[in-house]
Order: sequence, then structure tokens, then C-alpha cells
Amino acid sequence: MTLEQLRIFVAVAEREHLTKAALALNLTQSATSAAIAALESAHATRLFDRVGRRIQLTEAGRLLLVEARAVLAQVAAAERALVDLSGLARGRLALAGSQTVANYWLPGILQRYRTLYPGIELRLDIGNTDFVRARVQQGEADLGIIEGRIEDPLLAAVPVAEDEMVLVAPVVHPWTWRPPRAPADLCAGPWVLREPGSGTRAIFEEHLAGLGLKPGELNVVLEYPSNEAIRAAVEAGSGATVISRRVVDSAIRGGTMALIGFEMPSRQFLALHHRERYVTRAAQAFLDLARKAHEEESGPAQR
Repeated sequence: MTLEQLRIFVAVAEREHLTKAALALNLTQSATSAAIAALESAHATRLFDRVGRRIQLTEAGRLLLVEARAVLAQVAAAERALVDLSGLARGRLALAGSQTVANYWLPGILQRYRTLYPGIELRLDIGNTDFVRARVQQGEADLGIIEGRIEDPLLAAVPVAEDEMVLVAPVVHPWTWRPPRAPADLCAGPWVLREPGSGTRAIFEEHLAGLGLKPGELNVVLEYPSNEAIRAAVEAGSGATVISRRVVDSAIRGGTMALIGFEMPSRQFLALHHRERYVTRAAQAFLDLARKAHEEESGPAQR
């Protein structure tokens, strides 16, 4: 069993498709198929079931996938530790960011990072908070940046920035001239919200609980997996939402969306790293730059 065979196996297992895995690895389909066949033959174990034109992991394949990911993560960590000996002249930094962070906060940070450390190769994967947590747990990201609090003994969370949450509604919504005064008023709706598993949704539901409301009491008419879809739905008149001010500030200033005067919580952007894995110089440099950017954004009064 070689590392290359494990890499090919993981790629096929994640995509459940030989051709897609071969393309991702820049290999021929025959080479990819041969590597899987060699693994199965050497250990007299079927790793995939061929169901029609699809392939699916067997129980043995599912067990190997867990171990293979762990092995590849350890190899990647060892490679990063060696690269660290060259300082920040070269290397690689894999990031995972939740949507608000990745689309509205990270771009400026990443541009400054590239300018300061042009020899560091950057990669960014985007998903919701649950997705980011999984990438860091599995060693596929050195750092994950999220806007939702998590409870995970494997991960350390470091605050890197602050974010303001706001209640917004269509400009024709009744709340624009008669804002909700009591928590019960929020039940009127309708609401357009991010999907369960997102940091934005989790923070809002936690705030509702603090107000004595259950999430099921809200009239949620639409759920979307992206901030842009939420913003467009509110502008189209579908309902109110709670979202990062960074996402809707331009729409509020442009008059296509109304800011409603009802207090909502602020939240922290958190950088996640695995407690048992080495924090590289490239990752530490990113954390330092992110904190510096937040200090500049906050201004002297908030330091």
C-alpha cells in the first residue's frame, strides 16, 4: 500500500466516480482504476461495489477511508513542518471559510497576505460552519474561519474579528414604519433564513432562545444556502431576515432594503485549528495579519 494509492482511493471514494477522480488528480482513468484494483487485490478485499454505472464504498472501503484520510493528513503535516524551515519564502496555506467570512471579510485579508508572502500558495474552500469544521478536523484545511460558535474538543478557536448582525426587511414591510417592540412581535414574519448548519442561523436561533422564543414559532417561508440568495429574496419582498451587516450594507444605503430597529447580537469571527496538529508559520502569519486588520477596522476607540 503506497501513499499514491491512498490518495487515489480517497479521491475516488469522495467522488464515487473513477473519471471525476482521475480528472481531479490529473491521471488517466486506466491508471486510477489500476491503483484501486491493486489495493483490492493486495488485500483480497473489495473496496467498492459497482452498481450500474456508479461505484459505492463497501463497509471495508468506509473503514479504510477514515484511516486513509488520517494518514494523508499526517503526511501533509510533516511536509508543512519541513517547508516551515524555509520561513515564509515558500509553502502552502489551506483555508476553509464559512460564507459570510469568505465572501465579505477574507478577500481583503488574502490580498494583503499575497502581497506580503508571494511564495505561499493559498487555497480557500467555502461552505457553511459545519463544512468548515469538518475540513479542519480531517486535516484538509490548516485553518478554518467561521462566524458561529462551536463545541468541539479537537479544535481550538481563536477570535480574529467582530461582526454586526442586523434585522432587515423589504422596504414595503410593515416593520419599516412600525418596528417590532417585543420578542413576540417577531413571530409575525414572514422570514427568509439561512439553512440549518450555518453560523448565521445558529447565532440567530440562540438569540431567539434568549428572548424566550423557539425557532419553530417563526413563520419561515424560505431557506437558502447563500447570503446572496437571502439578500435577493428580501429585496424581492419575500420576508425579513437577520444577517451580517457586511452582506446588506450596500443594499441598505442604496434604499433597496430597510434596516429595522430591533437589537440583534454581534458575533466573533473565529479561526479554527486542530489541537493536535502543527500550526505552521504560514498559518500563524495569517492569524497575525487578520488580527492587525481587525484592529485597523475597529479604530482606536474600540481597541
